[in-house]
Amino acid sequence: MKTINIIPFMLAVIAVLASMIARANDKYVTTMQKHIDQVYSAKSADEIQSAVNAMERIGEAEKNKWEPFYYAAFGQIMLATREQDAVKKDAYLDQALKNTLKAAVVKPNDSEITALEGFVHMIRVTVDPASRGQQYSGLAFQSFSKAVAIDPNNPRALFMLAQMQYGTAQFFGSSTAEACSTLNKALEKFDVYSSDNSLAPKWGKSMAESMRTNCR
Repeated sequence: MKTINIIPFMLAVIAVLASMIARANDKYVTTMQKHIDQVYSAKSADEIQSAVNAMERIGEAEKNKWEPFYYAAFGQIMLATREQDAVKKDAYLDQALKNTLKAAVVKPNDSEITALEGFVHMIRVTVDPASRGQQYSGLAFQSFSKAVAIDPNNPRALFMLAQMQYGTAQFFGSSTAEACSTLNKALEKFDVYSSDNSLAPKWGKSMAESMRTNCR
């Protein structure tokens, strides 16, 4: 009876599976990048909403990926910043928080996701600063501080923390030196921070540079 060497067969199967996985991942990255770019460059709320809807669908299909829910949440925050109606703004932020928490389930204790959660809280303050300032400013501070503790080199976490420090200092009429120091750290990190993940967040540098005028 002829003996069949199964090793070459198994190696061939593994190679085919690896190729299929690589192609699927390439398609995921390409599709996600298209929608991320759409959020970054959108000139209308409809464009952002279209990208958000697509990324939410991707997130439901790709159960082990955190990026779709992260960027869906980011898009919803951007929609909230464009919205003047308080009820609609809150609705966008409610959805953003849900998607942020979904991303955190896939990737717990992540600096980028934690900072984005703080972003939701920070924009929530703007709906009604008088009644929400204390509660949501506190939550934003907690999230940004935690994000920095997780990754002290994350420029977005540092920048968002600097914003909160600056706003608080202005409110109490105190020195903004701490906020400006944090902002300078953020600007330094924006120039050198990198990630092996091609879909890692890249937003924030232009916002930080705009804030720099307040620290001169």
